[in-house]
Amino acid sequence: MKATFKTDTGKVRRHNEDDGGVFLHRSGYYLAVVADGMGGHNAGEVASQMAVANLQKHWNEIENIQTPEEAENWLRSKVTDINKDIYNHSKSNSELDGMGTTLVAAICTNLFATIVNIGDSRCYILNEDGFKQITEDHSLVNELIKIGHISPEDAEIHPRKNMLLKAVGTEPVTEMDIITITFEEGDKLLLCSDGLSNKVTNQELESILQSDEDIDKKALTMINLANQNGGEDNISVAIIETCKESGCEQ
Repeated sequence: MKATFKTDTGKVRRHNEDDGGVFLHRSGYYLAVVADGMGGHNAGEVASQMAVANLQKHWNEIENIQTPEEAENWLRSKVTDINKDIYNHSKSNSELDGMGTTLVAAICTNLFATIVNIGDSRCYILNEDGFKQITEDHSLVNELIKIGHISPEDAEIHPRKNMLLKAVGTEPVTEMDIITITFEEGDKLLLCSDGLSNKVTNQELESILQSDEDIDKKALTMINLANQNGGEDNISVAIIETCKESGCEQ
């Protein structure tokens, strides 16, 4: 298994409120995380950093995860705690009031991947069945698409496109989506903030993931393309690949 994380401020914003990483456990499994912070006066940066740092800390402390049920229970428990921590921290510091962050995270083993998401940061899978989005955006425009009020094309130019219905830390309790999928030899998982998904098409993402470039170059190619297409937002990318060759190094 190979993994990489890259982030970029983009071409317009002065600060990067995204955070994330890929964290290798002693068991050989990976935790990949992408968080896109929100809130004035750099509060979003605080929220996303808190979410990632806390997940990394708990990941390093855990003994092992062997089943999807264990992975789902661990993610649900830790994200619930992180939500409370960020919410309480914002209420204790007036300059951080209202801060929050999206979150998408994946525990990747040799047999399965368990993904949690809150907000509109996404997870995609590329496998023998093709390329598809695993997570569902918790956003106003996605709800409007689901009930048939607007088309996906309309959503791209909707004036409230960036309005989230869920985030980490904005309420004392938050709901999350958790799903487990098979993660087999040759599969590729992509996690990203909307700074990438809003600027690079699914066809382009699939093409880059399928390329012969090394994993770091793939992430950088995605970021460069998002910047070429405007780069109005921070851009973060995590990629995890299972290897077809038995000698593939971690």
